[in-house]
Amino acid sequence: MAETLSFEKAMEQLEVIVQRLEKGDVPLEEALTIYKKGMELSKLCHDKLKTVEEQLTSIITDNGEEEFIIKEED
Repeated sequence: MAETLSFEKAMEQLEVIVQRLEKGDVPLEEALTIYKKGMELSKLCHDKLKTVEEQLTSIITDNGEEEFIIKEED
């Protein structure tokens, strides 16, 4: 998976995968392959969001404002 893939492109690809899997007419082997790709895309999106969150936290705390913490949902 290319790390250079933008968040928006990764989300678009993930949406296509979800739509295909929800149809239910994908052969099992292909479903497994695209499911794995979807998981990789999901992780990529999560990692990009986490990086942005850390950057925003750094910017805010560097400006002398109170530090805030965003709790992840399970």
